Amino acid sequence: MKKTPLFIAMFGSTLAAPALAEGNGSADRNLDFEWLWTHAHETEGQISEIPAYDPRTNTLWIAGVVGVDVLDAATGELRRHIDVTPHGHVNSVAIHNGIAAFAIEAFSLPPTDTEPAQGDRRRPGKVVLYDTRTREPLRGVSEIGVGSLPDMLTFTPDGRRLLVANEGTPNVAADEDYDLAPGMDPAGTVSIIDMRSRSLIANPGLAGVPIFGTHVRTAATVGMDFEPEYIAVDSLGWNAYVTLQEANAIGVLNLRYNIFTEIIGLGAKSFALDPNRKTSNQIDPCDNCAGGIQFVNAAANGFYMPDAIATYRWLGRTYTLTANEGDFREDDGDRSAASSFGAVAPLARLRVSNVDSTAGAPGVPPTLYAAGARSFSIRDRDGNIVFDSGDTLDKAAAGVLVYDDGRSRDKGVEPEGIALLEIQGRTYAFIGLERTLQSTVAVFDVTNPYGVTYGGLIVSPGDVSPEGLTTFQHRGEHYLAIAHEVSNTTTVYRIETPRRHGWW
Repeated sequence: MKKTPLFIAMFGSTLAAPALAEGNGSADRNLDFEWLWTHAHETEGQISEIPAYDPRTNTLWIAGVVGVDVLDAATGELRRHIDVTPHGHVNSVAIHNGIAAFAIEAFSLPPTDTEPAQGDRRRPGKVVLYDTRTREPLRGVSEIGVGSLPDMLTFTPDGRRLLVANEGTPNVAADEDYDLAPGMDPAGTVSIIDMRSRSLIANPGLAGVPIFGTHVRTAATVGMDFEPEYIAVDSLGWNAYVTLQEANAIGVLNLRYNIFTEIIGLGAKSFALDPNRKTSNQIDPCDNCAGGIQFVNAAANGFYMPDAIATYRWLGRTYTLTANEGDFREDDGDRSAASSFGAVAPLARLRVSNVDSTAGAPGVPPTLYAAGARSFSIRDRDGNIVFDSGDTLDKAAAGVLVYDDGRSRDKGVEPEGIALLEIQGRTYAFIGLERTLQSTVAVFDVTNPYGVTYGGLIVSPGDVSPEGLTTFQHRGEHYLAIAHEVSNTTTVYRIETPRRHGWW
């Protein structure tokens, strides 16, 4: 049965004031979305996590743990399931010029009778290359060793190089504390692969790289080194911008010399009331508390800690967009309730960093730092914020009854994925909200980074937890594909542009 997305269109509302609930309905920028299909992944162990589009075959490749499902982009029909378990677990897929690259983390060895093979983050991973027409490994060299825990990968715009974010997080056993003994926490790196020779040409790390900006959470404070999470390459292919989520920073990778040149600390966002601020930064800090969802200004701060990152150009300058999800250590060894530092309601239950937060002196409130800014941001080349969505995402989700109040003490709607699309000279950003009651994607017109407009929400009934997003074009039409981790579904929408409606 065909389902209809709930799309609340609000284009024309410039995000420059606290009141963001309604726009002026400017029709010449409005987008509509037509649901085309939803695919439920059925292979045991397969999870819908990261989508990539192949224009040569009009197929979507969906990566998730045990393999990659190749779907017909027009119908959602499964064309093939590619099993990667002989290599390990697949974390990401990227496609360029008919080549699909898989980022695969190693297995622990050997599995036992009671415990299957798990990802082993200490051991080097690999990239495996496939031909998108035959859906078989490329002839010749098809496997290339990379760093530990390759979590994401992307091609440079010209396709000559493949960049792999090796997160290198420590192994964490469910019933044990972090083991940070030598060799247990491999260094985070970015592997650079030359696609002509299909060989690893560099594997730069971040030790000793100059640090700028503020609130960089380093190994000395959080017990781990820098962990590359996500990569975006500028349109010229000169620099790559790498999110270092747990460190609250972005690494700048020079692709002419294949070295990191700087680490930019992203600072912290205040949730307190500031009459000089153009955007409202209220949060709901208490989960499932009496009175329901209550957005307030609070004496607390949030580290941006972005997951996905994207780049685009405006007036000849490069800007980065980040989904400010936030993240703690996997064993939760660096977080506590704010009450541990003397905070009282409504902040008592807010989860904060027990490394960065401090208790106040008698009569002085504590200084609290939570994970995540509950927003998406646009920054210039130097890391300065030129736009932040404030509390738009949380409040918009609450307004259409998909806000998950049970996540209020953590990171709100948890912005995670980003996809960009240029239509008729305008650039649109799609922001996936990982923690909502139903799949929710926010839409913004970001053409001018200094004059961003909020476009509304796509709420997809039956889908839960968008993990990865991608946009693509086929035969003059524009599409949005969303991979959902919790519902294990992939959904595609056709984007109805103004020209289709006859407005232009």
